Amino acid sequence: MRKPLILPAVPITGIADRGKGVGRTADGMVVFVEDAVPGDVVDVFVQKKKGGFAEGYVQTVLEYSPKRVQPFCDHFKVCGGCKWQYLDYADQLEQKQQVAYDALLRIGKLDIDTLLPIIGAENTRYYRNKLEFTFSNRRWLLPEELQHENIDATHALGFHRAGFFDKIVDIQHCWLQADPSNAIRNAVRTLALEQDLSFYDIRLHEGFLRNLLVRLCSTGECMVVVSFGYADMDAIQRFLDALLARFPREITTLVYNVNTKKNDALFDLDMITYFGKGYAEEVLGDVRFKIGPKSFFQTNTAQAKRLYDVVVDFAELKGAENVYDLYTGTGSIALYLAKYCKQVVGIEEIPDAIADAEENKRLNGIENAVFYAGDVKNVLSPEFVQRHGKPDLVITDPPRAGMHEKAVRFLLDLAAPRIVYVSCNPATQARDLQLLSEKYHTLKAQPVDMFPHTHHIENVALLVAKSL
Repeated sequence: MRKPLILPAVPITGIADRGKGVGRTADGMVVFVEDAVPGDVVDVFVQKKKGGFAEGYVQTVLEYSPKRVQPFCDHFKVCGGCKWQYLDYADQLEQKQQVAYDALLRIGKLDIDTLLPIIGAENTRYYRNKLEFTFSNRRWLLPEELQHENIDATHALGFHRAGFFDKIVDIQHCWLQADPSNAIRNAVRTLALEQDLSFYDIRLHEGFLRNLLVRLCSTGECMVVVSFGYADMDAIQRFLDALLARFPREITTLVYNVNTKKNDALFDLDMITYFGKGYAEEVLGDVRFKIGPKSFFQTNTAQAKRLYDVVVDFAELKGAENVYDLYTGTGSIALYLAKYCKQVVGIEEIPDAIADAEENKRLNGIENAVFYAGDVKNVLSPEFVQRHGKPDLVITDPPRAGMHEKAVRFLLDLAAPRIVYVSCNPATQARDLQLLSEKYHTLKAQPVDMFPHTHHIENVALLVAKSL
């Protein structure tokens, strides 16, 4: 058996793109370390070594960083979420800002006039408006539980243990979503046990209870969606009636589906409204959004408004502009800024998202927004521009992979005067901005923290055509 490789006394000096601590050994090797904080000095158990770098986890902490704080969640490190709870929030923001800046300056090699300080979240707990939980007949056991016999490990409702598709961490209190989320989840588990209902077995693909979704809006509306493994209508009715009886005022709409597939995706399932109107309503600024069980919506409502306000600020619209909104999703950015321009044209690959955009357009009486379903790289064409006019401004908010090179090339040919690029991945954003630098100058960038206690970060960049 190969002897484990331990790298001794590695000082952690920063945080890498995906949230791992980063440091160097005495001989200069770069090391990426899980659960390490800048300022720590640690012995590292190496899991992978390649070329001039290594990856691993902390075997021993020799010196604790002064930046460390006590995590506030009992499930910390077990559920796999909120991995930065041991780092003070001010230091989290500092690290995220540096990650965004490094991506732009080192990966993109961009010359940026203004790097604005990161916008932090006012609420670092209970900030999510949606959480999804999984039922499982295989509960993740804690180390102290493994020492005992006859431990019930057959009923869990919570989050997947990182790296284990079939094991669920049973969550008692989650700090990500405000009341009544915890009360609803715990009541659902209790009701299931009281009614002797089976929890899903992901290995055998059998069992009655599969998933629970809780969406809590700033309007006070609460939508609950329950996924069942098969259509036992008597059991479904008995369970949902009992849930409504426990929360007669808190749950404003209750929806269910029957999922006999091997995956948990909701998009191809029929949603049945059991109680209420079948959707919830959220408000961003003066725009109201109707959110159904399948709808995508920014999960941090308060920070979404701050993010969209940055887009509006960067756009500097005067009221007569023609705007393209690429990767528009459910049209949230497009509808948010529609009042500031003459026309906004949104493009999104997912037809259901465009249906939501059209519904919210009607809900708000917005008449100057047009939406198209299709892949951005295919929809954008000279014919499309001829039909809708050349844009004065392009907003692009692509997925983590960034923009397709074909779409980037079209933007270069299109030569709109200004581009506002919103990204959830500064690394791919920097790559795209570097490609766009052929004809554009990045004027300024604004990081926004949407997800406290995680490594995720949004970044907004303003590009202006070099000919201007």
